[in-house]
Amino acid sequence: MGLKVAIQMDPIEAVNIEADSTFRIAEEAQARGHELFYYTPDRLIYREGHVYARGWPLVVRREKGNHFTLGEETEIDLGDWDVVWLRQDPPFDMGYITTTHLLERIHPETLVVNDPFWVRNSPEKLLVLDFPDLTPPTLIARDLEAIRAFKAEHGDIILKPLYGNGGAGVFRLDPNDRNLSSLHELFIGINNEPLIAQKFLPAVSKGDKRIILVDGEPVGAINRVPAAGETRSNMHVGGRPEKVELTARDREICERIGPYLREKGQIFVGIDVIGDWLTEINVTSPTGIQELERFDGVNITARIWEAIEAKRS
Repeated sequence: MGLKVAIQMDPIEAVNIEADSTFRIAEEAQARGHELFYYTPDRLIYREGHVYARGWPLVVRREKGNHFTLGEETEIDLGDWDVVWLRQDPPFDMGYITTTHLLERIHPETLVVNDPFWVRNSPEKLLVLDFPDLTPPTLIARDLEAIRAFKAEHGDIILKPLYGNGGAGVFRLDPNDRNLSSLHELFIGINNEPLIAQKFLPAVSKGDKRIILVDGEPVGAINRVPAAGETRSNMHVGGRPEKVELTARDREICERIGPYLREKGQIFVGIDVIGDWLTEINVTSPTGIQELERFDGVNITARIWEAIEAKRS
């Protein structure tokens, strides 16, 4: 039976159809006979006990420059739909958080993927705090002296915004660096959020592994290798994806966190592992599906939809 699927995402005209995971999710849904509806987060509406979205029926195609067709603009009651995908990219700000509060009002009668309550309470750089033995030394603080002490202890650190994404604002401060005070001044001038610091892991030169889990089970991984002269491995900033196999340590990490993800309704998750260490658990808008499918020659997106369809049957 076909499902009615609404997708809350960033503007579809801007997506890269060769890399975007949301496009791949929509493409597979369409191939499985599901009806698609598309809207952006600013078109989410609460009114008199119902949650609505103003958007468009959607058809997608793998054709560059002509990858979608929209039907007539209309307003739908999301409570009448089977599935809503929460897929806009961070920043994880109050606008993002508000959408989780609204979508929580229709879940689980309408299945929201991922579960908005636990998306809100499990942002990627904070959820790892539940697994301190799997992570490198980590500090969350806004206080400059606390960050200085952490750097003095570990020498070589990564400093980044707590709610950033895509590698933006990520700095490596090695033992000879003299920019901590200036960076702190810059960050606190932008917002009132804490920063996150982690001990630098030299193994990042060999890649930052993105492991994809579906309903708590690992289904594969890609390795993201930093560009020459770059610390960040994110593909948004020039990281090179390459084929990689799961190690015994990767599977150990997944066995630890998988049951939690499954219990909390996090159906599609991407975790980041550098060497033997877990650095992030991405539940908001994880990526990497298309690269993994190309490297492994498997339909990972079908696994995601099989998990969703099982919950809707």
